[in-house]
Amino acid sequence: MNIKLRLIIMSFLQFFIWGSWLITIGAYWFQTKQWSGAQFGAIFSTMGIASIFMPSLMGILADKYINAEKLYGLLHLAGGIVLCTVPLVDNPGTMFWVMLLNMIFYMPTLALSIAVSYSVLKSRGGDVVKDYPPIRVWGTVGFIVALWVVSLLHFETSANQFYVAAAAAILLGFYSFTLPKCPPLSRATPNKTLTEALGLNSFALLKDSKMAIFFLFALLLGAALQLTNAYGDTFLHDFATVDAYKDTIAVRYPAIIMSISQISETLFILAIPFFLRRFGIKQVMLFSMVAWVLRFGLFAYGNPGGGLWMIILSCIVYGMAFDFFNISGSLFVETQTHPSIRASAQGLFMMMTNGFGAVLGSSLSGLIIQKYYTLPDNSKDWPGIWLAFAGYALVIAVLFVFLFKHQHSSRAVESPQAEPVLSA
Repeated sequence: MNIKLRLIIMSFLQFFIWGSWLITIGAYWFQTKQWSGAQFGAIFSTMGIASIFMPSLMGILADKYINAEKLYGLLHLAGGIVLCTVPLVDNPGTMFWVMLLNMIFYMPTLALSIAVSYSVLKSRGGDVVKDYPPIRVWGTVGFIVALWVVSLLHFETSANQFYVAAAAAILLGFYSFTLPKCPPLSRATPNKTLTEALGLNSFALLKDSKMAIFFLFALLLGAALQLTNAYGDTFLHDFATVDAYKDTIAVRYPAIIMSISQISETLFILAIPFFLRRFGIKQVMLFSMVAWVLRFGLFAYGNPGGGLWMIILSCIVYGMAFDFFNISGSLFVETQTHPSIRASAQGLFMMMTNGFGAVLGSSLSGLIIQKYYTLPDNSKDWPGIWLAFAGYALVIAVLFVFLFKHQHSSRAVESPQAEPVLSA
């Protein structure tokens, strides 16, 4: 089988797992279980908590001790088993620990899937900037397909969404063992320092001021991503309490409307090589931040009736908001680091975005919404919420312009690793 096709299958299943429940767990939580919003915020923080330590830890293991594709497969098998137990949970406190365990297994696979793809492509003389985006776009397709499956089968408020995710995780787990070998590249390197012995080389990236600022903004934008994941589907579901909107398509099939965001991703992912070569990482990341402002601002004024076009446009700009930072960011990290710390460097990037960023986004947003945007009848002031988020993204964009210093070079993009910031 063609190697790119094999990586496409991996990417498709990777995000099919997440798409099966990430957007719809809020509807299951509030409408089926009828648990509180405060508890839901805690559940959503599990992916952030797990991402603080697991991607980096698993990246170290993959760089030094075990083949990346084998570790990747084991994590998915374990995660699939845990997902099978989620429908059995009837207590929100227990749900927190079960979802945390699931996230402990799943979150490091996001970085490992990138490391495996980069390793396989480069071992065959590929150009990751050119070859990876068309592979990664199928991950977004997988996310979309999962959303549509769950929505069309009316699993949005059902525990069956977790069984769908579990089946995909177990399938991917076994499939991973058939992928080309991605052995550790730094195992044979003599350890000269305690940092090298522990596999913590990638953290030395933070000593470089440019990379430190890059990772800081990775954290801040990770918080923005968490906001849209946690509240987007719930925002649309809340219109069901309004007689004028309760029978609209957006309210009846909110997951399908939200999937427009992922459809948009497929287009922007394919545009990444052009934009990176033409504008460079700084401009591409700035485009992402402006898109976040539009994403939240359009949600503030949209509704499932006459304002449906704003919601749809918000979903379209999401593609730029997400891809132009998360995927371009991973490519930027790849060009700045040595292959021997590839997995742990990607783990560090994941730790900042989906780890500290996610915890910041979920914890602070929950507190702010509860204190300032929850009305006496316990309903939410959604326009105020989304405008606050838009203001947050705007401040980040302005600060980024002045703080992140990077000279764009098309040659560096064409020849990754020409002058890495850090080597083994």
